[in-house]
Amino acid sequence: MVRIPLIVLAAATALCLSVRAHAQSLEAQRPAFRTALANAEAGRLEPASSAALARHPLSGWLEFAALRHDPDVVTSAQARDFLRRHDGQAVAAQFRTLWLAALARRQDWPTFLAAWQPTDSVALQCAHLQARQATGRFDAAWTAQAQAIWRKGAKSLPDGCDPVFNVLATQGGLPAALRWERIEAAAAERQTGVMRSAARGLPTDEAALANDYAAFIDAVHPRALNWPKTDRSRRMAAHGLAKLAQSDPDTAERLLPQYADALGMGDTERGQVLYQIALWTVASYGPDSARRLGNVPESAYDERLHEWRVREAMSRGDWPAALAALRKMPPSQRTDSRWRYFEARMSEKTGDRVGAQRLFREAATSPTFHGFLAADRLGQDYALCAWIPRDPPDAKQAVARDPAIVRAMELWQLERPGWATAEWNEALSRFNDTQRRIAVEVARDNGWFDRAVFSLGRQPDEQRLYELRFPLHHGDTIRREAARHAIDPAWVAAEIRAESIFNPKARSGANAMGLMQVLPGTGAGVANRLGIPYAGASSLYDADTNIAIGTAYLREMEDKYGVPYVAIAAYNAGPAPTARWQSQRPGFDPDLWIETISYKETREYVARVLAFSVIYDWRLNGNALPVSDRMMGRVQAKRKAFTCPTAQMPKS
Repeated sequence: MVRIPLIVLAAATALCLSVRAHAQSLEAQRPAFRTALANAEAGRLEPASSAALARHPLSGWLEFAALRHDPDVVTSAQARDFLRRHDGQAVAAQFRTLWLAALARRQDWPTFLAAWQPTDSVALQCAHLQARQATGRFDAAWTAQAQAIWRKGAKSLPDGCDPVFNVLATQGGLPAALRWERIEAAAAERQTGVMRSAARGLPTDEAALANDYAAFIDAVHPRALNWPKTDRSRRMAAHGLAKLAQSDPDTAERLLPQYADALGMGDTERGQVLYQIALWTVASYGPDSARRLGNVPESAYDERLHEWRVREAMSRGDWPAALAALRKMPPSQRTDSRWRYFEARMSEKTGDRVGAQRLFREAATSPTFHGFLAADRLGQDYALCAWIPRDPPDAKQAVARDPAIVRAMELWQLERPGWATAEWNEALSRFNDTQRRIAVEVARDNGWFDRAVFSLGRQPDEQRLYELRFPLHHGDTIRREAARHAIDPAWVAAEIRAESIFNPKARSGANAMGLMQVLPGTGAGVANRLGIPYAGASSLYDADTNIAIGTAYLREMEDKYGVPYVAIAAYNAGPAPTARWQSQRPGFDPDLWIETISYKETREYVARVLAFSVIYDWRLNGNALPVSDRMMGRVQAKRKAFTCPTAQMPKS
């Protein structure tokens, strides 16, 4: 046993107490700071409040909020002073972006250039070119940079770039070849408005052709049969027919031979269209799926279509065809635990039990849904090698005291996630791998759980940081509500991890709210049926209320659909798609039913929640209900242990 000198322990203890005292001080000031911040954003910050909080770690953000209220009245002296005092901090970068945009609106180009620093903002890059041109800094480098922005992709560029491109065109910097380059890039992305805009400076006949190309991509028309037989025309025809295939694969298939013959389309262009015809047929398991997949040249196949070829054969119960499709996958795809598992299943179904056992053993080394399923087929323990780092006693305190991390954690507590993330990213840009990992621990301790998802994984071993990657918060509430509704608490925890990563304030674009991403209508209905206290949609941001309603809803889903794996699909996709999948493949084995769900999001969601359930079972109990029993709702099955196979052994 290694003995740590008492003086080291004393120093570490003192440091820990210092950090804790500082955190308590910030917590005590939080109400006053929150009020001051709201006043600053409303333009009502009192000098006395600002002075009282001048030593607060977030004083820079308070000042930023006041300046942001009306950036057009900020003076150059104020801006320079702010940038000087906060140089190198995230708040300075945020303010500089705001300030540069204000200077561009004022067309104060000398001050703009004095404040300029390179940025990823295309709008500000164009403003920088305007500033250089207006102040006489118009040279070959200006032209090259303006052309580089023109080439930045197929999508529409900010309006502020138009003056730059007008000058560029006047100076002869937008020749026809460069315009066609952007038109072709836009065509590949079906951005026909960009195509038409880029065509405006072309000679009349070329502009007419470019506009007709755009019209064809918008709506396939017969004029294309008389286009010049060039590579460009063939590519444009392929883009238009491929787009048509997404909404009407039958018509695209019927029209393809006409355009292919008229324009002399080759295998590449035909393959592009046939790919989309097949994809948008098989995505709904249409009756022509197998034939259309067979029409796609192998050279046009990518990982996505390889997967669909397997699923399509599975959906028809054609196990030999599914096995053949699996064996056509590239090695990098085929060796993934998912496809190793299904190759084993198809081998098993076609009578090759020896080969199936070998493939199951390979898949079972992966701590994933399909790895766990493979272990169940073999009757063996689950593979999982947790990494619990042993860092020096003062390492975590040093990271926690980093000024940017202090600001990030306090901003998170103040429910300013955008600002918190800016501070977080600034800190991580300076941190080594160990400091980054420890920062995730600090975030976890502050209730900011998603940092483990977004900031770990750069090193392979970080995938084994299960205690960080699978946080367990509100454990008492989860257990209580799970027991009340006879739901496995590991399932509830897995749903929370999949839905919100334990962020009680999470809100989706569809207005799903809180830990379990409950829709307000669903929340009101469940609360009314079960007598759960509910004071409107805002109640869903309360962790206890959200878990109570979400868990009750899971119980309703399982009661309605009979088995958890279908209930999980319904929780994600809703009743109509779930009913369709049930009617399309009645009696399917659960693993095959899940894999043949037509929605990618739901297919992966079901597998993810079931895998997360196993890991949360391990976190809660040290062992786990077999996933094969779990997805069928057999909660009394014999539980499984976890072992660490050699392939996953931690590095020394």
